Amino acid sequence: MDILILTLEIIGTLSFAASGALIAIKKDMDIFGVVVLGVITSVGGGILRDVILGNTPPFIFYNPVYPIVAVVTSIAIFLPFIRRPLLKNHLVYELLMIVMDSVGLGVFTVVGIQITYSVSDDFGFGLVVVMGMLSGVGGGVIRDVLAGDRPYIFVKHVYALASLLGAVVCTLMWNYNNTYALISGSLLTIIIRFCAAHFRWSLPKAHVDKSENL
Repeated sequence: MDILILTLEIIGTLSFAASGALIAIKKDMDIFGVVVLGVITSVGGGILRDVILGNTPPFIFYNPVYPIVAVVTSIAIFLPFIRRPLLKNHLVYELLMIVMDSVGLGVFTVVGIQITYSVSDDFGFGLVVVMGMLSGVGGGVIRDVLAGDRPYIFVKHVYALASLLGAVVCTLMWNYNNTYALISGSLLTIIIRFCAAHFRWSLPKAHVDKSENL
């Protein structure tokens, strides 16, 4: 179980760090900005979750492996021979962003649930689900705000909803089999995200006529 959690966390950290670094490079940030955005995308959701749960200092400060992995990943993405091929082809960039963001979302959603249960088994169903979703989407929201964009979860396809559904499935299965719960919740989130990106699934929006006086 511990090996599975560690593996998921490393995969999620790599994925989110890469997505944060790519957006920073796209925004023409220097290497410091690239590293900051990569790290905050990876650990931001977890920090928010731990603060809400009263699990302070946040988990990442006890184990520097995850920030280190995020820093190394961000620097690697910044290297010219890596970033140029990724940014030169718009289709490759968009595909990589979808893959990295989706994998990170799925992984951190279920890891958030596991860490929430490790704090206490007495938390209600709703709190556990919300903490899982917050772990998944929190870092991306902070990333988008720092990059000067509207948060991805509010404008791009089905995103937070995918995390929410994955968190619900993981939480429902938790008491039956932890391992299956983690795998099922993360895979469901990732599959929904991929399908949403491919089929252009989006939640309804209110298309307001700009000429209207509100």
